[in-house]
Order: sequence, then C-alpha cells, then structure tokens
Amino acid sequence: MQQVQIIKVLIIVFLVSLPMIYLFKRINLPSIIGFLIAGILIGPHGFKLITEIETINIMAEIGVILLLFTIGLELSVQKLLQMKKLLLYAGGLQVLLTIIFSSLIFFFTGINPKQSIFFGMLISLSSTAIVLKLLSDKNELESPHGKISLAILIFQDLAVVPMMMVLPLLNANAQVSYFKLILNLVISFALLSAVIFIARFLIPKVLFQLARLRIREAFTIGTILIILATAYFTESLGLSLALGAFIAGIILSGTEYTHQIFAEIIPMKDSFNSLFFVSIGLLFNINFLLEHLVLVLGLIAGIILLKSLVVTAIVYFMDYPLRISILAGLGLAQIGEFSFVLAQTGLASSTITADYYNAFLSSSVFTMLLTPVILQISPWLALEIRDHATPRLDAEAGDSKFEKLKDHVVIVGFGLNGKNIARVLRETGISYVILELNPETVKKYRSKGEKILYGDATRKDVLETTKIKEANVIVFAISDPHSTRLAIQLAKELNPSIYCIVRTRFTNEVDEMLKAGANEVIPEEFETSLQIFTKVLQRYHIPLNVIVKQTNIIRHESYEMLRNEAATTPVLTHLDRILAEGLTETYYVEDTNQNAGKNLRELNIRAQTGATIIAFLRDGKTITNPSGRETIKERDTIVIYGNHLAVDKAIRLLNSEDF
Repeated sequence: MQQVQIIKVLIIVFLVSLPMIYLFKRINLPSIIGFLIAGILIGPHGFKLITEIETINIMAEIGVILLLFTIGLELSVQKLLQMKKLLLYAGGLQVLLTIIFSSLIFFFTGINPKQSIFFGMLISLSSTAIVLKLLSDKNELESPHGKISLAILIFQDLAVVPMMMVLPLLNANAQVSYFKLILNLVISFALLSAVIFIARFLIPKVLFQLARLRIREAFTIGTILIILATAYFTESLGLSLALGAFIAGIILSGTEYTHQIFAEIIPMKDSFNSLFFVSIGLLFNINFLLEHLVLVLGLIAGIILLKSLVVTAIVYFMDYPLRISILAGLGLAQIGEFSFVLAQTGLASSTITADYYNAFLSSSVFTMLLTPVILQISPWLALEIRDHATPRLDAEAGDSKFEKLKDHVVIVGFGLNGKNIARVLRETGISYVILELNPETVKKYRSKGEKILYGDATRKDVLETTKIKEANVIVFAISDPHSTRLAIQLAKELNPSIYCIVRTRFTNEVDEMLKAGANEVIPEEFETSLQIFTKVLQRYHIPLNVIVKQTNIIRHESYEMLRNEAATTPVLTHLDRILAEGLTETYYVEDTNQNAGKNLRELNIRAQTGATIIAFLRDGKTITNPSGRETIKERDTIVIYGNHLAVDKAIRLLNSEDF
C-alpha cells in the first residue's frame, strides 16, 4: 500500500505541475513559481489532495542534492577567479551586512539573539534558480547587473556551506561555546579539505574508466553513484548531503566530462528539483497567512526593502552607476531556495518554532512570486530614482585629450567585441573613444593609454562627454538590450545624423533596435548562420561574387529572410543555372598526395569525372593544354574546368577519395 500511495502522490504532483508549466511558459514567467502555486493548491492547506508530505520531502532532498551538484559543476575554478572581486567584495559584503542588519532588526523586536542570527542567515540568500532564469529570458545575463547578480548568487551558494556547519550551534536549547564553534569549524573544514583532496584524484579516474566502457548506462549510473556517495560521505562526517554533492560538482567542473554529465543529469535534476518547489508550496499555510496578514505583509516589504538597499549600496560604492546598482539590488530582493533547506533544518532542530517557520515561509514564498513583477518594473524604477539623484560623473571626463575629437567613433562597451573594434580603428588611424561601465576595466585600460571613459550610456551628460555631437559613428557592443534601446534614442536625440551600429546576441531584438533608431543591427545568431551559409556554398564552388552579393542583400534587408520563415524572397537567384554552368577551380598538390608521380593518362580524370585539366602552374610557369603524358608533381597547382559536380569528382579523385 505504501508503494501505491507514493505513486498516487507523484501522479497528483505531476498532473497539476504540467498545466502550471504550460501556463507560466505562456505568460513568460519561471516554472518554479508555478510549482510553488501547484504545491499551495494541492497541499494540506489548499484542496487537501496531498496530506502526507514525507515522501515528497525525501524526493525534494534528492532534488536539492542534484541542484547543488549542477551549481558546483558550473563553477569552474577559472570562472570563480575571473569574478573574484565581485564574488568576494560584493557577495561577501551582501551576505555579511544582510545578516547583521536583519539580526539587529529581529533582536530589537524581541527575538532572542540565536534566532535573530538564524533569520538573518535565511534572509541573506536569494534565489539562484529564479534570478538566473529571469535574466536569461530577458537576455541580460551578460549585462553589468547580470554579471553582478551572478557573482553575488555564487557567493551565497558557497556561503550555505558554513551556514550549515554553524546551524547546530544556533539551536535554542544549546549553550553557546565560542571555543566549540571555532573547533567545529576547523574540524569541518579540515575534513572537507581531506574529502576534496581525495575526491579530486579519485573521481576523475573513476569517470575515465566508466567512459572507456563506452556504455551510456554505465556512465550515467556511475555519475549518480559518485554524487550520492560523496553526499553520503560528507553526511557521515556530520556535514550535509547537499554539501557533498556540491563538492562533487566543483571537482568535475572544467573536466572533459562536464558536458556529458550535464546531458545525463539535467533531466533528472529538473524533475526532482520541481518536487522541491512543490514541497515548499505544500508546506505553505494559507490559514496562517490570513490570520497574520499584517505581519506577513510587513515581513515581505521589509525583506525586499532591506535586501534591495544593501545590494544597491554595495554595488554603488564599488563605483558602478546608480542605475546598475538598483537593478542588481531589486533583482536579488527575494528569498532563495536554500533558505528553505536551512529553515526546514532549523525547524527540525527546534532552532525556530512552528509559528516563526510559517511566518518565514509565507513571506518568502511571496517574495519569490513577486520577483518577476519587480524585475519587470525595475528598469523604469531605476531610471526614475537615478534621474532624481545627484549624478556621479567620471572625474576625468573633461580631460583635454577628448576635447579635439571630431568625426570619431564612440564604442559603448569594452568587452571582446569592443576591444576588437578599437584595435582595428587604432590600426587604421580612425579616432575613437570608449564608454565602459566596469570601473576595473576603465582603470586597467586607461593606464595603457586608451581613450576610455567610465559612465552609463543612458545618461545624457555622460554621452556628451564622449563628444557625441561631433561623432560620426556610435557602436553598441554591450549585452543589455534595455539600456541599448535607451542609449540609441538618446544618441539620436543629441546627434540625429550619427550612424548607429548595434550588436545583439538574439534575433528577437532586431526589430526593437531598428525602431529605437539603429541604422544597422548585427545579431550574432544570424552572422553565425551567414558564416555557415558561406562555407557551404564555397564547398559547392558557388562563385565568390555570387556569395558576397547574396550575403550583402541579406544584411542590407536587416536579415529579414532569416528572421521571417514565411519570406518569399529567394535566397539565391538562378542557383540551378549557376550550378549547371561551368567553372574553373584550382587544386594544390601537397607533398603527401598519393597521386604525385602519376600522369594524366593513368588518372583518366576526364573519363571518370567529366572535368578537364586545362593547365598546370609549376615553379612560376604555366603549362597550358597538358597532354596525357604530363606527370603530376608535388607542389603543382592544377587548374580544373567543368560543371560543379564534375569539379567535385575531380578533386575527390585527386584526393584519392571515393565519389
């Protein structure tokens, strides 16, 4: 009967979750929120379709293990080092200050110190899953506030480890012993280091042996075994299951097995992880919410306000613009999924009471539900606050070396594309000035002599420092669609004749950029398609002038043919006639060519392929109309004539390939 009950519970969960996934996909919201609502609806405080939630909790634990493993898998050591300043300063200060301020607020409202600190820990964490999903959907993961958010979220995920370690010492019935606290931390980190050291050598060797078997089932089962075994081992050391999974992910990150592991584990992770969010919804007590509505609303407002202010202040004092700081602060204003893990552990160990737990759960779920709405209005809100605040301009914006700029190029963003543009302009002698939001990048390249300014391109006064009214071209090489649209409009307002070129990552941004006033929009997705398109046509010996003409037409029409599946414009005009006509192609004979030393009569190219060898280029001389006795020599260049199919066959024959 127990097995039947488990199946019944799963059927109900997935039956309700599927329409929620579809619904939230249609309204462009994360499915995680749908899972939370599904749990509320079917739980013991909703329609009571599920009243026994122990089974769900067990499966949810597996979901947390797989989630932490995949997060660890994404955090290669190299990636952590690249964002070390944001990670340590912004992330560290955010967690520390949020815990301090939250603890003080709770303490002065009459809650004991241990519980106050515990609540501070819960509030300090934000939702990695929800924030990254929303930023990804808005194409803002690579934007300045997206990178800041990612760094802070990574630090929060890492901070869960020491939080889990000190959790037993916050038990309401335990006596505080600072010596014991320090000793436990030292022992825990020593054991943790030993586990990492052993696993770093052992796990890759095990996976190598599994990969050598070339049996997919063996690799998948072996990977799951490694995750669960590492988790169980850390649990046996008095740490946590999730910590072990996180360690396993960190160890395997950056190895040659990462992508295959992702492919095998992600489907299971998504399924089990959905159970985790459903289980949170199951625990949500709607009756408690109605009875303590004012308290819960106060907590929701307090959490969002406190977290937003802390992150905004930290990012702003790291010399980022106020608008970017506000966007990062509002984006991280919710409670995170790992807070629920900590809260459940705290409830089980009597660190907090059931009433405190319900109050936390009610307010936290609503901060998650409100996140999409907050992120939707955050660009407008950030602009409103910024425009009413005292502007902070670059101290060297008025440097004399910028005063003589005229007919120059303004480069907005100094990432890989921006650097490549600057290098080409520098070599061709064209004047340019760079506008960048990252203060570290500005400092680094200004010391190298670059004409680079710190500032936000969505501000009129900042654009004016680039001498925008005298500029000829402005290039946007940033990954922030919303900011780009605002900056295009502002640039056109200041200089209507400026030629505006925009680089975008995704095709759905093209029309919006053109409407904003861009003269040319270059989507990376379509440029990749054009590169493939060109290479394929070259392989089939389509004349180069035809390829160039067609690619220019596609670019001139703003990629309309590629963006619109129903477009009736032919891709290549008279392609069938082009393929039927003759063409001339050259073939270079390498030193290792097996046909070197053979004469044309032996190869019998014309009879076998239909193509004709009309000339040889040898030692700077041309041999025209060669006879059948002419021998092919190494380093010859052979000139072949025929239609496309015949030339292809001739080249394959010369390569000693089948055709």
